[in-house]
Amino acid sequence: MKIKTITCHEVYNHGASLQEYALLKHLEFLGHEAETIHYKPPYLSNHFNLWRISNDRYNNIVLKLAYLVLKLPSRLKSLKRKREFDDFSLKFIKSTKKLYRSNEELKLDVPEADAYICGSDQIWNSFFENGKDPAFYLDFVPDNKLKISYAASFAIDKLEDHLKEFVKEKVSRLNHISVRELSGKSILEDLGIERAHQVLDPVFLLEPTEWESLIPIQKKTKKYIFIYDFDSNSLIKQMAENLKKRYGWEIISVNELIKYTDRNYFLEGPIKFLYLVKNAEFVISNSFHAVAFSIIFEKDFVVFNRYDKINTRMRDLLSNLALDNLLIMSEDMVKDHELNKIDYTLVQKKLNLSIKSSKEFLMEALK
Repeated sequence: MKIKTITCHEVYNHGASLQEYALLKHLEFLGHEAETIHYKPPYLSNHFNLWRISNDRYNNIVLKLAYLVLKLPSRLKSLKRKREFDDFSLKFIKSTKKLYRSNEELKLDVPEADAYICGSDQIWNSFFENGKDPAFYLDFVPDNKLKISYAASFAIDKLEDHLKEFVKEKVSRLNHISVRELSGKSILEDLGIERAHQVLDPVFLLEPTEWESLIPIQKKTKKYIFIYDFDSNSLIKQMAENLKKRYGWEIISVNELIKYTDRNYFLEGPIKFLYLVKNAEFVISNSFHAVAFSIIFEKDFVVFNRYDKINTRMRDLLSNLALDNLLIMSEDMVKDHELNKIDYTLVQKKLNLSIKSSKEFLMEALK
């Protein structure tokens, strides 16, 4: 069967790239011919724009030129990160030759397929523009074609009232519906859509050995803590520095703004991210996919809430695996947390059941 997927493509985020790869890889394993739609609407196309001015106060030509001159050296340096991610996409993520910029463009020239899958990741998160984009609900696909959502994530607890009718109308067109979080299932049930299933993120559809096969063998470095922190969270810094002082572990990150690290690999791509999670002594993050890969590689880890209210992703995943105690909510929890207390034998039992049901949903939907 020919399958086209649509997700947030080429957004230069480790988790987004790896989940996109995983879904395509699993569909190929099932015997299908799968590729992602090269969909880049304007709001997802401004990464690494050398001439971007993000502050409105630079409102005359002199200020704009001064701003760009100051920003240009760091922006040129950051192009290495773009190249790393582009190389990963070129090598591992098969996509349509045609580039689409809008839902209307997709409607005018629908990519040929027998079935279409939207997902995974935060495609339905209305906190961002993609959650309001009809394309991510397969609006462009004709009624007579098979339409499936796989592990689509709202990433929030509830929709704003003015979006409810839009979401209800678009999701109701899908033949088979699955979401990544229980909270997403609840959102749809509140809209009167009762047939949604909860499934796991695509990264769990691949065996750990398949992920390990992507990681090149490298000379062992010093023991380290891996930080994946989008918010420059002061509690994460406190916990990391406490562990460094106690055990002598280095602190490593891939977040550009984390300045207290011993080493920072912000300019590296998804393969380096996998390596850093796999070989860490301890992982501290507020990232869904850092949590997911910590579980896949059976690492010791903790999770912190994000500041921008998109925490349902981590919370639901931890709850499903009875790991709620790993969500750090206060300074006291930072001080009291004990290392190496995760029983991965129990976690794996729960995880295997969820993996099985996720794979069954996809197989049944594609029949």
